Formats: sequence, structure tokens, C-alpha cells
Amino acid sequence: MRVKDVPEIAQMSTSEKILFLEELWDTIASEEANIPVPQAHKDELETRLQSYDTSPGDLLSLEELQERINRRK
Repeated sequence: MRVKDVPEIAQMSTSEKILFLEELWDTIASEEANIPVPQAHKDELETRLQSYDTSPGDLLSLEELQERINRRK
């Protein structure tokens, strides 16, 4: 289904569309167990967890991360 398939959506204001989208997302989130996770995502998470287990000190603190982000601005 596409937005163009539901003409009522085109008639909604931006705020109505946002509210509609929030409701739709809530229904998706409530069925979280039914959402398949691709194997590639699971593999990446496992790789990152192993990396953390090997070198937990390689992570940045929140403050360090914010500093790096602010330096790029």
C-alpha cells in the first residue's frame, strides 16, 4: 500500500499526518515480536559485542562523543 492509494492522507494537514504516523508506528511497535531481524543485523551486533568484550576501553564517553560532534560543526 502506498500513500497515493489512500486519498484521505493527501487531505490531512501536516500535524494530522504526524499523529497518524505516530499511531501507525505504535501499532507496529506493539507487534515487535513479529518483526523479523535480518541475519546480517544479528551478525553485526555479535561482531560489535565481541569487539566490546575484547576492548571495552575503546568506547567513547557521552562527553567525548559530544565533543567530537561539536568539533565537526
